Amino acid sequence: MKITKIIAVLGFGAAAAGLFCGCGNNNKKVKGSSEPVETVFAVSTYKAVPRNLDDYLEFGGNVETSSNVEIYPDVQSGKLSKINVKVGDKVKKEQVVALVDASRAGMDYQSSPIKAPVDGTITSFPYNVGSTVSAAMSVGKISSTGTLEIKTNVAERFLSRVKMNQRAQLTFDAFPGIVFPARLVEIDPILDTNTRTLGIKLLQTPSDSRLRAGMYARIKLITDTKKNTIVIPHNVIVRRNEEDIVYIVDTLTNTVKASPVKRGIRVDDKQEIEMGITPGDLVVIKGQALLSDGAKVNVVSIVE
Repeated sequence: MKITKIIAVLGFGAAAAGLFCGCGNNNKKVKGSSEPVETVFAVSTYKAVPRNLDDYLEFGGNVETSSNVEIYPDVQSGKLSKINVKVGDKVKKEQVVALVDASRAGMDYQSSPIKAPVDGTITSFPYNVGSTVSAAMSVGKISSTGTLEIKTNVAERFLSRVKMNQRAQLTFDAFPGIVFPARLVEIDPILDTNTRTLGIKLLQTPSDSRLRAGMYARIKLITDTKKNTIVIPHNVIVRRNEEDIVYIVDTLTNTVKASPVKRGIRVDDKQEIEMGITPGDLVVIKGQALLSDGAKVNVVSIVE
């Protein structure tokens, strides 16, 4: 007996649903003809292969230098007679950054040097020659710009997921599409009772010269990593008879099998599958809504 095949392209909404739902028999008769019709559903599939899946928490935070040291004169008071540095200059410890003249009317003193207390970069020096300074007054700031850190706060409900040395990914508006690595290096011992948050500090490492203190970072703190696990798009799963199922294509018969699955963690639109799919399976990712176990399919594309 001759069988006429009809390929049903899924995804046309309610009209398509009304056409194909309500009957488990894929062989029908065309009106006015005695020949049975075999319905074949056009589907797209995803080849299941083991992958890594990172779960994360997302925050925002400001980039800061890892250390800031104030520069103070050694003399009680005087006027700046010479400034040897400008903002952005790198200095060494004990390097003379400025001179102070402590002379008074009728009394001449030798200029006193102001020295850098540490190695670093001059990030602030707001005074000019002739400005009056004193031993209690900071005349500038030296920062360690080679190492940058990001401080942020974690809500109390997430504390169980935060641990020392966790990896993080940083992104910045100034560098779209680029991910900078970081690491969690400090967790405050006490919660802020007003905000119910815990302060944490991340170190941007290895350091990248493109980043600057003061930039705003979007942080993804990696809290869990599943290695070599099956991951599929979340919306592929169909709920039938109180079970989560996916449809797997049998390439020998061009039919599908309804396979119950056990979910793992979900990250954005990605779903880990702990049971029900094996590596190499072709999982239907488009056209699954109207399928039933044993339905004939035509695979129009395979995504890996």
